[in-house]
Amino acid sequence: LTGGPGTGKTTIINAIIELFEQRGDKVMLAAPTGRAAKRMSELTGRQSKTIHRLLEVDFRDGAGTVFKRDERNTLPADVIVVDEMSMVDTLLFQSLLRAMKLGCRLVMVGDTDQLPSVGAGNVLKDLIEADVIPTVHLQEIFRQAAESMIVTNAHAIVRGEQPDLSCRDRDFFYLAGGSYQAVTETLLDLVQRRLPKQYGFSPMTDIQVLCPSRMGQLGTMELNRRLQERLNPPAPDKPEVKVFANLFRLGDKVMQIKNNYDIIWKKDDEENGVGVFNGDIGEIIFIDKSIGRVKIRYDDRVADYSVDMMSELELAYAVTVHKSQGSEFPCVILSLDSPNRKLYYRNLLYTAVTRAKQLLLIMGNSRAVPAMVENNRKTLRYTNLAGFLSEQTQT
Repeated sequence: LTGGPGTGKTTIINAIIELFEQRGDKVMLAAPTGRAAKRMSELTGRQSKTIHRLLEVDFRDGAGTVFKRDERNTLPADVIVVDEMSMVDTLLFQSLLRAMKLGCRLVMVGDTDQLPSVGAGNVLKDLIEADVIPTVHLQEIFRQAAESMIVTNAHAIVRGEQPDLSCRDRDFFYLAGGSYQAVTETLLDLVQRRLPKQYGFSPMTDIQVLCPSRMGQLGTMELNRRLQERLNPPAPDKPEVKVFANLFRLGDKVMQIKNNYDIIWKKDDEENGVGVFNGDIGEIIFIDKSIGRVKIRYDDRVADYSVDMMSELELAYAVTVHKSQGSEFPCVILSLDSPNRKLYYRNLLYTAVTRAKQLLLIMGNSRAVPAMVENNRKTLRYTNLAGFLSEQTQT
């Protein structure tokens, strides 16, 4: 099941789940990232897990990633629904298939116009192009969604058309360039003062700054430094810990940048577990340098870190578009520098635009948006899944 924003994927997912449950089938829901799984839970009213948690990951020294669920210990599901399939790489998809019992149905949901997986392969695109499994491509934008300039412009971008940047009274705003200093100061004021005052957004939890790149004056590294200064300045009652070039402070917004299956967490309902995953965003709520411990709240979980583990964290006031995939935020500010052909392309702009639920602001270099729409460069991937599947069906 594939389609862009506003085409009814969520409505159809809920209908599919209800139909299978009415038949008495056991349905399990999953997504590649923690934030995507949380969003799926909110939209369906049912428990959703990361694929790693669904497969009961067991990280062993020297053995890499091992899943307890496999062909000898299959999942107790009659139907598995996976959202954000464009983010699933070849190896993870193989592990999921191995853990499915004979007769289990797999429903895959995703958007092939978003960025491909970080890991190897281009699974969703290859499965669709092989034309060997039933595929539904939703194209009609429903009336309520069509009123959103975010949705309208996202579909225009996919078609290679320039988005409407002139609208000033809806949910999509474009702020023309200026000097780096002027753009940065405007961005800081928007996050700290103007957007919270006008819309009631929380600077820490509702507003997310996105950038195509880590580097540059409008990249995540520089903007994180400036946003930390503005939103969470140093104070006597805010302990700090420095890990290599990163300075972390009590109250900082942070992101886990690699999967770690050893970090222990506790839920608010006292449930315990392990594992924090690449892309999870949280807040530092405790630092004790004397014992080398740090605690970070990820939604309803509090994870316990040693200072050594904090090398796997980055400030997350601003994150790259790649890191944001699978997440949605009430308000997104997209910061664009001088267009670089390798980094500034159509799929990346589309992915950034579709992260915003209520409000999107694009600011920075005035040449960036037109250049990105015109640059339909695809990330070149040498895969043979589509060809292999086609050959198998012919034989």
